[in-house]
Amino acid sequence: MRDPEVNDLETSVRNVPAGGKRELRLWLRLLSTANLVSGQIRRNLRAHFDVTLPRFDLMAQLYREPNGLRLSELSRRMMVSNGNVTGLVERLVQEGLVLRETDPDDRRAFVVRLSKEGNARFTRFAEENERFIVTLFQSLDRATMDALMDNLEKLKTSARRNATD
Repeated sequence: MRDPEVNDLETSVRNVPAGGKRELRLWLRLLSTANLVSGQIRRNLRAHFDVTLPRFDLMAQLYREPNGLRLSELSRRMMVSNGNVTGLVERLVQEGLVLRETDPDDRRAFVVRLSKEGNARFTRFAEENERFIVTLFQSLDRATMDALMDNLEKLKTSARRNATD
């Protein structure tokens, strides 16, 4: 049984003969797969920890940087606006999961980092998330995963090379 979300995204090219509109078909397959996996991860994080994916992503960035990050750098890494990051940080500060301090090098800027409790909670979130992702991909053998990684790297390189800024 096919996932309805996959069918919705790929409907526009369903009746195109095999080999036709190959690049568009590839893009839609990638997008539908990413949406499917992302949706499953979102539901799992919400069900087990009552945490959203944006919160998880923000905490993951801070977990990797124990000395903290400026809000602008956090925004850049997460590819969201400063306003979105500021709102997320504010709520996490109120919950005691993130510490916000004035940047000693620039008193106009803030540096944020995980608190001790934030670090402990994120560790639990990340362990569960990794187990969940392993479960999602358990039907793929190692050779298939390696081939996907290699092919996606080629796609990423091609997209970067041919991107217009």
